[in-house]
Amino acid sequence: MNLSQQILFFFSALGVFNGFIISLYLLFFKKPKSPSLFFLGLLLLAVCLKIGKSFIFYFYPRLPGIYIEIGIWGSAFVGPSLFYFVSATLAQDTKITGKQLWVYLFWTLVIATASILVPYDKQPDLWNKSIGTVISAQLVVCILLTGWLLRTAFLKILNAREKVSRAEKLLMAVYVGNIIVPAAFKLSIFDFFNGPCISGALFFSLVLYLNIFLFMSQRKTGNLLLGATDQARYANKKIADAQASALTEKLQKILLEEQLYKNPDLKLNDLAKKINVSGHQLSQLLNDNLGQSFAAYINEFRIKEACELIANDRGIKLEAIGYEVGFNSKSTFYTAFKKHRQTTPTLYKEQLSAVVAS
Repeated sequence: MNLSQQILFFFSALGVFNGFIISLYLLFFKKPKSPSLFFLGLLLLAVCLKIGKSFIFYFYPRLPGIYIEIGIWGSAFVGPSLFYFVSATLAQDTKITGKQLWVYLFWTLVIATASILVPYDKQPDLWNKSIGTVISAQLVVCILLTGWLLRTAFLKILNAREKVSRAEKLLMAVYVGNIIVPAAFKLSIFDFFNGPCISGALFFSLVLYLNIFLFMSQRKTGNLLLGATDQARYANKKIADAQASALTEKLQKILLEEQLYKNPDLKLNDLAKKINVSGHQLSQLLNDNLGQSFAAYINEFRIKEACELIANDRGIKLEAIGYEVGFNSKSTFYTAFKKHRQTTPTLYKEQLSAVVAS
C-alpha cells in the first residue's frame, strides 16, 4: 500500500476497532444492564461487522467468502438494533422480549442457511444482489419506523418554541449517523474517497467519534440508557420504614399538588431537590423500598390522570391526552398505558363506553 492508502486504512480501522471495543463493553461489561444498552451495543457490533468487511475487502479483494458472509450477517442486524434501541429508550423498557430475540434468530438462520446452501465463494452475485437487496430493504423499513418513533423530536426542531431534550438529541444523533453511513456506501457523491466501501468506513469513524463526544458532553443523561429498574445501584440497605413512609407521602403530595409528572423532561435529581433529599436517596427509596423505577413511578401518576380524562370523555383525542399528562410522544404513552393497565387507551375507552351503555 502507498502512503495515502495507509492513511485511509488507519482511520478506517481505528473507527472499527474502537467500535468493537465499545460494543463489547456495552454487551458484556457495562453495569447495570438494560435493554437500551444491550441494543446499542448490538447496533455498534453489527455496524462494525458490516464496516469491517467492507474496508478490508477494499484493500484485500481476495478476502475469503466466509468473512463477507459474516459482514452481511452484521448488516442484517443493523436495522432491527437501531429500531429496538430507540424504542426501548423511549419506552424505558426493563426487559428484552421474546419477539425481539426471534427477529435476530430469524436473520441468523437466513444467513446461516444461505452460507451452507450457496456459499459466497460460489455465488457472489446472489449474495451481492439478491440477499444484499433484501437486507437493504429491511434497513430502509427499520429506518423509516425509527424515524416515526422520533417524529416528535424532529418536529420540535422545526418549532422554535419547543425545546429538544438531551435524551432526544442523543437518539437523533445515533439515528442520523445510521443514515449517513449506509448512504456513504450507496450514493455516488461519496466516491471522492476512492470508492463507496472506504467512504462508508471513513464516515463511520467520523460518526462514531462525534457520537462519543456528544454522549460524553451530555453526562447528565446517563440514566437515559439505564432503563427502569437499573437506573441506580446504590446501597443494599433499605431506608427505614418510618422514614420511607414519610418520604413517600411527601413525594406523592408534591407530585400531585404541583403536577410535576406533567413535565415530560422531569428528572430524578429535579424531583429529589423538591423533597430535599439527594438523588441517591430518592433512587434508593423508589428501587429498594417501593420496588419501582423512577420512570415507572412517575408513569403511574400520568396513567392515572389519563384514565380520569378518558373516563370524563371531554372530547379530547387520546394522543392529546398523552401529551397532556406528560408523555412526549404517542408511542411512549401507549406503551406505558399498556404496561400499567394491560390494555391500550383505545380499548380502555371502548370498555368504559360499553359499561356506560349497558
